[in-house]
Amino acid sequence: MSKVIDGRKTAAEVVEKVKALTADLAAKGGGKPGLAVVIVGEDPASQVYVANKSRTAKDCGFHSVQHTLAADTDEADLLKLIGGMNADPAIHGILVQLPLPDHIDSGKVIQAIAPEKDVDGFTFVNVGKLGAGEAETAFVPCTPAGSMLLIERVRGKDLSGLNAVVIGRSNIVGKPMANLLLAANCTVTVAHSRTKDLAALARTADILVAAVGRPEMVKGDWVKPGATVIDVGINRIPAPEKGEGKTRLVGDVAYAGAADVAGAITPVPGGVGPMTIAMLMANTVTSAWLAAGLSRPRF
Repeated sequence: MSKVIDGRKTAAEVVEKVKALTADLAAKGGGKPGLAVVIVGEDPASQVYVANKSRTAKDCGFHSVQHTLAADTDEADLLKLIGGMNADPAIHGILVQLPLPDHIDSGKVIQAIAPEKDVDGFTFVNVGKLGAGEAETAFVPCTPAGSMLLIERVRGKDLSGLNAVVIGRSNIVGKPMANLLLAANCTVTVAHSRTKDLAALARTADILVAAVGRPEMVKGDWVKPGATVIDVGINRIPAPEKGEGKTRLVGDVAYAGAADVAGAITPVPGGVGPMTIAMLMANTVTSAWLAAGLSRPRF
């Protein structure tokens, strides 16, 4: 069996460092990091995510603000709210929970966030910095940032000579993940639904990242022996063995088969998921340190 990459343990270590940096910032007269989360509507999954983020922010000692808006909120009102938070020195990170209702242009809303407060890493300024190899000065999207930290725990920071295959080309995970791997000197291939003979390509990967949102698509025989497998997927599927109407969580990788072959692998749940919120906290405390004129902390 391969080594199981414990995302919960690494996330807890990141959060402890965030707490220490928060206390240090206060001691230096920099005040509290401020994180504002905006949710529009009553999507149940979004409500859970926002509650988890707000709870973790408070646990880290942040000034935590949540704006819960009605589903029929005007786009102009949402943009006005973001403008106010951009100008508020007590807020260092702004997160707008997606998806937004159909009548609101998500792209316009995300790009309205000040890049220095864009702790999700979705504004064009931060995307451009990452794409230009300036990750050290960018806010990197939280899921790829957390995935990269897990890879470093297994492989180290310098990945020279290793082949990486990223399955998935989303702006949120696939593309930034590829850029992070490139910056670490990997040879990177981005695969997707139009890729020919995906299984054969996956078998060339020393580092295989699956981020497609298709339950257990990556089979055990797609994995190169000894590879590091990062499963970003979180999919809920029927689990009749638990009873009628019951479900269970699985990743984009068929875990049992892949774990027999891989050198190291993230489980679902308990792998990449916990890292996402931890890196959101890391980005927020980093923004607060920079706003106070202090040097950028490292994670």
